[in-house]
Amino acid sequence: MSTPQLPDPGAGQAPADALPPASSLPEPPPREESLADGEWHRLHPLTPLFKGGLVLIIVAGIVLNSFRDRIIYWMVNLFAPEAHVDDYTAGDPVDWVLSNNFVFIALAIVLGVLIVLIAAFWMVWRFQQFRISDDHVEVRKGIIFRSQRRAPLDRVQGVNLTRPFPARLIGMAKLEVVGAGTDANVPLEYLSTVKAEGVRADILRLASGARAARAARQDGSQSPAASGTMRTELVGSMNKGVSGLIEGVDLADVAPESVVKIPTGRLVGSQLLAGLLWLVFFLALFGITMAFAVPAILSDGGPEAWLGVLGISLGIGIPFLIAALAITWSQISKSLRYSIAPTPDGVRITYGLFTTVTETIPPGRIFAVEVTQSMLWRPFGWWAVKINRMSGKSISQQQSGTAQQFNIVLPVGVAADVQRVLELILPDLPEADAPLVWEHGIQGPQKQDDPYTRMERRAWWRRPVSWKRHGLAVTDFGMLLRRGVMWRKLAVFPLARLQGLSSEQGPIDRVQRVGALRAHSVAGPVLGEVVGIDSAVVNTALDDIARRASAAVQQDHGHRWAAEDQTEAHVAEVPGAEVPVAGAPVAEESGVEPGVAEGPREA
Repeated sequence: MSTPQLPDPGAGQAPADALPPASSLPEPPPREESLADGEWHRLHPLTPLFKGGLVLIIVAGIVLNSFRDRIIYWMVNLFAPEAHVDDYTAGDPVDWVLSNNFVFIALAIVLGVLIVLIAAFWMVWRFQQFRISDDHVEVRKGIIFRSQRRAPLDRVQGVNLTRPFPARLIGMAKLEVVGAGTDANVPLEYLSTVKAEGVRADILRLASGARAARAARQDGSQSPAASGTMRTELVGSMNKGVSGLIEGVDLADVAPESVVKIPTGRLVGSQLLAGLLWLVFFLALFGITMAFAVPAILSDGGPEAWLGVLGISLGIGIPFLIAALAITWSQISKSLRYSIAPTPDGVRITYGLFTTVTETIPPGRIFAVEVTQSMLWRPFGWWAVKINRMSGKSISQQQSGTAQQFNIVLPVGVAADVQRVLELILPDLPEADAPLVWEHGIQGPQKQDDPYTRMERRAWWRRPVSWKRHGLAVTDFGMLLRRGVMWRKLAVFPLARLQGLSSEQGPIDRVQRVGALRAHSVAGPVLGEVVGIDSAVVNTALDDIARRASAAVQQDHGHRWAAEDQTEAHVAEVPGAEVPVAGAPVAEESGVEPGVAEGPREA
């Protein structure tokens, strides 16, 4: 067996103009002293109010309004039985309280309730703290039932900065440190926007492994003093919130020419086309329902039968129309004010109209990339880019629309936008592989010299429309899968972050001498399966990809992307006797004839 050829280290570098160096990016504005000092710090004083206190007050107000007669009756009988409240049967209870000179008692009760609420919120705030050390981010909370969460910095998959609209008005933001496991995120809710941006920078700088991180954290002379009193912090955060509504996304530390933005007209138009599909779907349901309901109503006869048909039509059609409009508006509002740009800490993605979300994805945290184009977008030349990444959320949370939005890095863009975004999220893509991604992949297949291994003609029935385009290509950098005609797709799986590889062959596949190859990644919208590939090619590709992935893993330093002194100790040692994919051994089977895929194999 020949020695695996390691890719040229220089080949993995992006072109010089692909990503501006960190030194060319503008310095972030001065901020308050670093909170990454290993000490415990408290969150924003209004945190309890926005973490359920506001809802509690609203619900309590509704309950009090509904039962105010009974509450006044009970309170007066308790504190002033001589008032003969039994005589009260109707009218406004507030007027009755004023006419009987119970104003001071009522105000005292309201003041007591407010004092109790403020004391409860203060206790909750006092027992919520966070700490950022050289190795971990920790959060502890709870009065009776205490809880503590910790995220290792070397496993941070990203940092999300969310500004819900009510909190955004007064300059507050929610920070979420994305972990590597299920339900592993560590939330910091809430901080003032200035502090949240500073904490985000500190976490990413410490997670990068740069030696300068500790010096920057300890250098308090270059930043202003701490915020001081609670009143100063509240006033400052509210001023920041008002200015943030006007200024928009935080792009102070990125070069203006490196920012990719989506024109509002294009974004609205693309989502309206997507909403058209929902409208067609709901119209189909409406037609099926009416096809059964109308004959049953008209069979009864009578002049009022058509009124019944009209009522059912409006009762069913209006909710369907509202649902289609709500889905379309939800997608539009989430994607407005979109921007993606490089920063010294990774790729920063910002989107949202009312509630803004800012994600920072460090290098090496993207496991798969897919460029897609629907049939309705093809006349306009629009594309979308999705990724697989560790979200750190629970399984139920991953199914929500908000969580799925985190996997979209470009909602809609033209060819130039797609190329720019790919340069940002795949900075190590060799220049020699660029034609495989764009010319032969996204725009392929070309009429001549197609470098992709395509589906066999004898297996066309598995993909009767797209079988001529269905195929794969393998390089030292990644595994590329090209699929679809009506919905064109190109998926790129970097070998350094490939989680596994397997082949499958059913009885019909065995008769036709074809098989399926599947790349395993973290949970996400990008799927890694190609079918109908010649069985001999499947076996060869399985071993070839495993060997290339082993070499790619040894060269990958994504876990410490800014370390100044990377030595051999930071590189994973892989025994030469085994051929792993991302650290997993290859399952070799004895007694299998070369060129024949005998059952599923996994690497």
